[in-house]
Amino acid sequence: MRSEKHRSVIIIGSGPAGYTAAIYAARAELSPLVVAGMEFGGQLMLTTDVENYPGFPEGVSGPELMERLQKQAERFGATILCEDATAIELDRHPFCITTDQETYTADALVLAGGASARWLGLDSEKRLQNRGVSACATCDGALYRGKSMAVIGGGDTAMEEALFLTRFATEVHVVHRRDELRASRIMQDRAKANPKIKFVWNSVVEEVLGEDAVTGVRIRNLQNDARSTLEVEAMFVAIGHRPNSELVQGVIEMDSAGYIRVAAGSTRTNVEGVFACGDITDPHYRQAITAAGSGCMAALDAERWLAARE
Repeated sequence: MRSEKHRSVIIIGSGPAGYTAAIYAARAELSPLVVAGMEFGGQLMLTTDVENYPGFPEGVSGPELMERLQKQAERFGATILCEDATAIELDRHPFCITTDQETYTADALVLAGGASARWLGLDSEKRLQNRGVSACATCDGALYRGKSMAVIGGGDTAMEEALFLTRFATEVHVVHRRDELRASRIMQDRAKANPKIKFVWNSVVEEVLGEDAVTGVRIRNLQNDARSTLEVEAMFVAIGHRPNSELVQGVIEMDSAGYIRVAAGSTRTNVEGVFACGDITDPHYRQAITAAGSGCMAALDAERWLAARE
């Protein structure tokens, strides 16, 4: 059913940040519209087991957690729209949000589009996601306790992932396409000093091996074209994330990587009435619980901003 086309608050995005913002906005009787997208639920839809979200001592699957958050938002009066936002106009008020089927207006806007992990682009990598292939060591590392693992990348994120995984892994192979790391010196020193971390230089992953679960990765040396196999049972891709902020590029202030800048201690952007939360603002933590917390902040900021205008 099509709801009215103007809302006090429209939320773009349907991960933990977007749904939490919707819960708080709905409880404030703002009747928020959530433009959830066709691929709703965010990165947790690709996560089999979530064991670090408070309130689930036995763990919960990513899709189930997102379904629960959606139902909770709907219970309080939020409308969930499974359409992609295709354009956002912020040079007039109310703001104008266009989807692939309709155009809506909003007095306040919450940007919660999240971020997308950068993947290697291999068919085998995609097939084995959640079966040993992951882009989040904090989320999934403990699932492979006592096993050999691989981390792909050479920046600070890759070193952080590798160091974290040494808590669970028997050994961690860091595969990097160059002969030196891009990570900061302190992170390089920590990784190189850890006896569990081994480096595979000048190499790229050509294939992830395994049928129902990862059994190894086939790598190619870029200097001599030699192929070899690393026998690992988990592969963590750590080559960065891309914030989903394209629709407001050039209008909303961002850092050099495209993460939206917000005022310290709040979710306010440089455009009055526009708030941002979750991974679209966060290059550091990228956790469901931190995203949810900032979603709460964004809804409260939007509610107070609207009240002040009235």
